[in-house]
Amino acid sequence: MSNEMSNARGRIRILAVDDHALLRRGLAAAINAETDMKLVAEAANGEDAIEKFRMHRPDMVLMDLQMPGLNGIEATIRILSEYPDARIIVLTTYKGDAQVLRALRAGARAYLLKGHDSELVEAIHAVNEGRKRIPPEIAAELAEHAADDELSGREIEVLRLIAAGNSNKQIADLLFVAEATIKSRVTNILSKLGASDRAHAVTIALKRGIIDL
Repeated sequence: MSNEMSNARGRIRILAVDDHALLRRGLAAAINAETDMKLVAEAANGEDAIEKFRMHRPDMVLMDLQMPGLNGIEATIRILSEYPDARIIVLTTYKGDAQVLRALRAGARAYLLKGHDSELVEAIHAVNEGRKRIPPEIAAELAEHAADDELSGREIEVLRLIAAGNSNKQIADLLFVAEATIKSRVTNILSKLGASDRAHAVTIALKRGIIDL
């Protein structure tokens, strides 16, 4: 009944997902200050987000990316697998282009940086009207990186192991492949990232959100 009443008044019903209570309070204040929006539920992690979505069927989800356990991208994929029409806005402090691509491929309709309340309200309206929304600074960063510089799953796996401090031989042992295979993958990684050495590759990958520590 409450859902029908909210929809009858034309209010956009929103689920806010973030592992920081203070940030959820900030989102609640920004949303409830708008006469055509209503925060109907909050979640502190990805699993909780899925349950709250099932329970409340909101018009919109504001989804944090970096959360303990099930992260925002995984939660987005899970929600959209059950509810293909779900409208999800990724909200994060992180603007690495690899994270943006993962979120958009998962089905997110918009990608916004935290702390921009006016942009948030505009994005909610845009997504509610069926449009997508990516801020210019994030779109510019995406445009800098062509599709052919994308690392394969195996290369990302090697890069994570490099970041953890492993040598080529140690990585080869861990992955049960020849050391020459790892050397070849490292060469490809450096080339694709435009990195001068292994440490530089890790720095670039962290900045772009290809890996995280």
